[in-house]
Amino acid sequence: MIEARHLRVLRAVARTGSFSGAARELGCTQPAVSQQMKALEQSARTPLLVRTGRETRLTQAGEALLRHAVGILAGLTAAEEEVAAIAGLRAGRVRLVSFPSGSSTLVPTALAAMRAAHPGTRVSLDEAEPPRSVGMLRNGDCEIALAFRYPEVRGADPAAGAEWDDLVVRPILVDRLVGLVPEGHRLATAGRAGFAELADDPWIAGCQRCRRHLVEVCEGAGFTPRIDYATDDYPAVIGLVGAGLGVAALPELALESVRPKGARTLVMEPAVQREIVALTLPDLAQVPAVEAMLDQLAAAARR
Repeated sequence: MIEARHLRVLRAVARTGSFSGAARELGCTQPAVSQQMKALEQSARTPLLVRTGRETRLTQAGEALLRHAVGILAGLTAAEEEVAAIAGLRAGRVRLVSFPSGSSTLVPTALAAMRAAHPGTRVSLDEAEPPRSVGMLRNGDCEIALAFRYPEVRGADPAAGAEWDDLVVRPILVDRLVGLVPEGHRLATAGRAGFAELADDPWIAGCQRCRRHLVEVCEGAGFTPRIDYATDDYPAVIGLVGAGLGVAALPELALESVRPKGARTLVMEPAVQREIVALTLPDLAQVPAVEAMLDQLAAAARR
């Protein structure tokens, strides 16, 4: 097998015309150059050099190999420089997928900090709810998925934990569910309420995973919610509640970037929380740009 170090020696010998000259150029001994050339000729299975007195010249096979060696070594040098730039966070990219309320709260702060710390690293953003975002990660469509899961309520989401078993899970924050009722609702000024107190109200639900969990929580409180409206858009949920069309239970993070006009928030009992995490594959977790972005997402949650 022809090795890059052998090609570098061949190039030095051709450039200087001697083993001693090549040794000086490469910063090694003449016997080392001779040994490397012998190994290269054994790999090529043909003589590459002809010595005539003090002069060393290439054979036809040596000239052919040298022509290819120039391009090969140039490509290796470029590859080494590019990899070094990525490893040193002077270049590279990270594709991030986030659920909408994360995109409007945690992600902007993390992206701004990432750009300030590593301007050569490009980060792109796409939106998807779990489990679709987890599927994108597995399919190679992103390097990081910002996702969430709820604690199991009587088996509400049995696949949620298992689907992350072989991933690197970076905890970001714990997000509490808050109640949302119209301003004219009988509990609007109560400050807190139990889920059972809203059993007779029409409900407005969020994404599919959130709807499934809401049903489990309400059934645990002794009733099945009547869901009149369902939308993945949290501002739309808030708008529907504000218009007096129903009540909702939303993650606190979803309310950070939207003013709940016409609606009031309630502390819900029993307390329900969801876990927000950043997911990546084990091999990707070792990539400097991915590791740095994970750090920035965790830092954004602490700000």
